Amino acid sequence: MKVQSGIDRIDSYTHVLKDKRIGLVTNHAGVNRNFESTIDVLNSRFNLVKLFSPEHGVRGNLQAGIHVDDYVDERTKLPAISLYGKNREFNEEMVGDIDVIAVDLIDIGSRFWTFIYTMAFAMQACKKYGKTCVVVDRPNPLNANDVEGNILNPDFASFVGLYPIAIRHGLTFGELAKLFNTEYGIGCNLVVLEMSGYRRDMFFEETGLPWVLPSPNIPTVETSFTYAANVHFEGTNVSEGRGTNKPFTYIGAPWINGDKLADHMNALKLPGIHFRSHYFSPVFVAGEEMFARSKYRDQLCSGVEVHVVDKKTIKPVISGISLLYAIRDMHKEFEFSPPYPGSTVPAIDRLTGDSYIREGKYDLKQLQELFDKESAEFAKTKAKYHIYE
Repeated sequence: MKVQSGIDRIDSYTHVLKDKRIGLVTNHAGVNRNFESTIDVLNSRFNLVKLFSPEHGVRGNLQAGIHVDDYVDERTKLPAISLYGKNREFNEEMVGDIDVIAVDLIDIGSRFWTFIYTMAFAMQACKKYGKTCVVVDRPNPLNANDVEGNILNPDFASFVGLYPIAIRHGLTFGELAKLFNTEYGIGCNLVVLEMSGYRRDMFFEETGLPWVLPSPNIPTVETSFTYAANVHFEGTNVSEGRGTNKPFTYIGAPWINGDKLADHMNALKLPGIHFRSHYFSPVFVAGEEMFARSKYRDQLCSGVEVHVVDKKTIKPVISGISLLYAIRDMHKEFEFSPPYPGSTVPAIDRLTGDSYIREGKYDLKQLQELFDKESAEFAKTKAKYHIYE
């Protein structure tokens, strides 16, 4: 049986949307099995009155960190209200003329992903203003079994980590909505458009669903794994590969010895992953307001390309931190970046969800033990919200 996402099963949920004024939070990656956009599906069948634009815009035409202004969607002529500009959260003016906030965004399985908090803000607005929140469920490309990494310390909460969940959370988008709604006290009227034919152990390729890159910096399914591993480098003076054709897969800087780094990493024999010495030059730097400073635009960087060789055994989170520790220990030029503009918290602390990695409090063995303990704790919590076997 083919996997059907929530939007493919819209006929089963007509009663939820019929005769309702609908506002939709989505982007270009919200499509059904036939590549029809969720915008078009809802606009042709129901009373879609407004679009809400997350990071990257409704049509995915903006890079990461670029603020989005309100505009009119050219195709539908519907107003598109920005959730990644002056407002990250909904207000009464935005939702006063709608009955339902529908959310169809792609999650890639990691705590840092801003789209899951855009969903949370939609749910909070539904509770506050008496609306129904309809969440379109989709697969977790990292699978919906495995959990990895620490639980975020609430003192370090931000838009790249709002709730105390593990880095690799092991839930589908709809299950995550259920967890947010109950575990963290949102309490909105929530309807999840469930998938059919889905199993928790599936990787995305096994679902048969089309992959549409949800962000300019997540071009492939495999990037979901390297993102979970290497997004931490955003909080350092090491390039995470933005501005190349393999963001989060190329890691380097002009002062890194890529050959020695690759040899060191491969000697660790981390499961499911290989490091190859590589040179690259970022050709652009996006989102200055978010990432604080450029990273080596048009400069030759030496480092590694991260290859995912076995998705079943790879532990991306500890692999990425192992790479960060190696670069820190091997190169005196390594630095953690200053806080993002408007924040006093170092960028790395927001990403890691605590200060102990920046402070060097734990070695890798101790960090792995901490990760194992906290991920096991979160696995018990998240199991209460499983929809699928």
